Amino acid sequence: MTAAPVTLLLTGDVMTGRGIDQLMPTPNTPELYEPCVNDAREYVRLTERASGPIARPVPFDYIWGDALALFERMRPALRIVNLETAVTSSATPWPEKGIHYRMHPAHIGCLQAARIDACALANNHVLDWDRAGLAETLATLRTAGIAAAGAGNDAVQAARPAVLHVADVARVLLFSCAHGSSGVPGAWRASATSSGVHLLPDLGPRTLKELAAQVASARGAGDVVIVSLHWGGNWGHAIGAEQRAFARGLVDAGVDVVHGHSSHHAKAFERYRDRLILYGCGDFINDYESIRGHAAWRGDLAPAYFVVLDGGRLQSLRVALFKAQRLRLRHASMADREWWRDALNRECAGFRTGWTLQGDGLLAAAPA
Repeated sequence: MTAAPVTLLLTGDVMTGRGIDQLMPTPNTPELYEPCVNDAREYVRLTERASGPIARPVPFDYIWGDALALFERMRPALRIVNLETAVTSSATPWPEKGIHYRMHPAHIGCLQAARIDACALANNHVLDWDRAGLAETLATLRTAGIAAAGAGNDAVQAARPAVLHVADVARVLLFSCAHGSSGVPGAWRASATSSGVHLLPDLGPRTLKELAAQVASARGAGDVVIVSLHWGGNWGHAIGAEQRAFARGLVDAGVDVVHGHSSHHAKAFERYRDRLILYGCGDFINDYESIRGHAAWRGDLAPAYFVVLDGGRLQSLRVALFKAQRLRLRHASMADREWWRDALNRECAGFRTGWTLQGDGLLAAAPA
């Protein structure tokens, strides 16, 4: 089959637990086990003090705000996010972990409202409510018709790609894996006998070779391959030599898009051998609106990446930029878009890439 161009929507972390779960009709009990906050409703109260009241309960499409109309205008063939929340009513948190995210399974409609096709699950929050919470997450997504990758009942399932079908393209394969630098506990690694996530032991040559072999064994002629990687810390633009080598090694092994995330803000991107490497996509949905600190990185700005591939090669890349107001995405201001462009261009300069601001308000990857 000759592959036709395909448009993908990719975002970083979508965190629909905690305060956001409390906005919807049937929230989980609000108990938290954080050092400073023990009630998830406090994140809603803090937001309301900063931005104004939110009438509750909100409909499932509320949190997406202006993004939904933009998604429809851009018409991506697939919508893929890193779901950094357990979808469960489990009451047993993972022990000795400071932050626990969960969304009640009855709220799966918030993902369906945005027509999310697939979720990467290899991250540092999907087992926040222990293995029972993971099992319920997987079952809820499956029942809702949302594909998942990166977690499973054993190591084989966790490493298996989600297989997504698009008209005029053979298949899109979504692999999801994580690295310990993002805060994933080592005990979360799936094994032959226990559930968990696809957790990489390191970013060295042997691990790269093993992941490349998994890609090669699954890929068929005409397939597009995405590897979604949860790696690195929450803050900082630095991209180490080990990450660069690993991402480029994946492309050398036949991966078309490296979809990186973990940092709360966007990082640089690279065009390597006509393939796309997104080193960090930033947060897209969270309940951090009222939380102060780390302002220099502007984690409050939420980018949605629209990637057009032709035979796996990067044809175009654009970003729509949003900012949460009352826990709902709104179009970012022109000043915010200009700040984002200038800040990211400084980081992208080392990769000979960059961004331009278009007349329609979107940011476009500068010509190579």
